[in-house]
Order: sequence, then structure tokens, then C-alpha cells
Amino acid sequence: MNPVNWQHVWFFVRTYVLNKYVIAVLLFVGVYIFVGEQSILKSISRARQIRETEQELEITEQRIDEATRMLNSLEQTDTLEKYAREHYLMHRDDEDVFLVDEQ
Repeated sequence: MNPVNWQHVWFFVRTYVLNKYVIAVLLFVGVYIFVGEQSILKSISRARQIRETEQELEITEQRIDEATRMLNSLEQTDTLEKYAREHYLMHRDDEDVFLVDEQ
């Protein structure tokens, strides 16, 4: 193996890595990624929040549609009576209600 020639390594670092333009570009990229309201990290976070909110909105719209359908069906008297019997255990005076646990 050839030994590392540190003079060549230092020349490379001094010439290319410590160049003022390279440092300026790296500094700009660092600021662009990590600092400020328009940084890439905050943009990614906002995009994730938007996706979550859109999913919640879709679920809420489905619930609204379901509630609207239920409300429209409850406007009929026989459906309203059936709903009250099933969900609130209501019954007529001459009826008995038996609860069956289906586990």
C-alpha cells in the first residue's frame, strides 16, 4: 500500500474544500434547509399536516353524509319508531323488551 501523502491531501482540502465559493454555497444550502419559515424541513412538516387534515376532512364528510341519510330516513314515522326501539330501547305499554347479548 502506498502511504498517504498528507501534503497532497492538505493541498486538495485547501484548494477545493476551503474555497470561499464552496463555503458560501454550503452555508446557503444549510440555511435553506434548516432556518426560516420557508425551510425545507418546515415545508415537509406542513405537507404532512395538510395530508392529515385532508384525511380528517374526508372522514368528517363521510360522517356528515351518513348523518344526512339517517336524518332523511328518520323523517318517516315508521323508520323513526324503528330507530327509537333499536337505539333507545323504547317500547309500547303492552310490550316486553328482551336484551340479548351477542358475544
